[in-house]
Amino acid sequence: MKVLLINSSAHEKGCTYRALSEVAKSLNKEGIETEIVQLKDPINDCIGCGACKKTGECIIKNDMVNDFVKKAKDFDGFVFGSPVYYAHPSGRLLSFMDRIFYSGSSAFAYKPAAAVVSARRGGTTASLDVIMKHFMINKMPVISSSYWNMVHGNKPEQVEDDLEGLQTLRMLGQNMAWILKCIEAGKNNGINTPVPEEKIWTNFIR
Repeated sequence: MKVLLINSSAHEKGCTYRALSEVAKSLNKEGIETEIVQLKDPINDCIGCGACKKTGECIIKNDMVNDFVKKAKDFDGFVFGSPVYYAHPSGRLLSFMDRIFYSGSSAFAYKPAAAVVSARRGGTTASLDVIMKHFMINKMPVISSSYWNMVHGNKPEQVEDDLEGLQTLRMLGQNMAWILKCIEAGKNNGINTPVPEEKIWTNFIR
């Protein structure tokens, strides 16, 4: 079993990376393989063209979105990490998530996912909420911990002082490993993912 962790911070080895690394170490202790991917600019915004519904991939070819979706098919779980900017996740992460979920939703459906954020002080729970909405609209089990999945600090060495935050992230890794093993056990015993109903669109014109 493998979990893919996504670092959307502009600082490749900053606070968000430190947070994701703590989750990864916890997963590794439970026998789960991990890989941390750094988002690289540019990450273009979704233009709402709908072409991906016909072609199966995003029409924008000059960034890492399509390659990431292909890679994601081989992973069993995901952790999306972001710094907090003005009480919301990084812009690159939101553009990235909008496009990977819109163009490649089947690569993520029914796979457990978690959000992790790092902040100097505030805006963490609002940022977690925004990230997790992508999971909930795509049939993904959302992994929780003993507190909200966050660490505090301006620099990675300051994150080391957030002992409660790091403990929360270790528990997050343990919980994700447990869910992954439960899913695997279910598959081995003939329990398959639900068959979704055909999508119903309700449009109100007022």
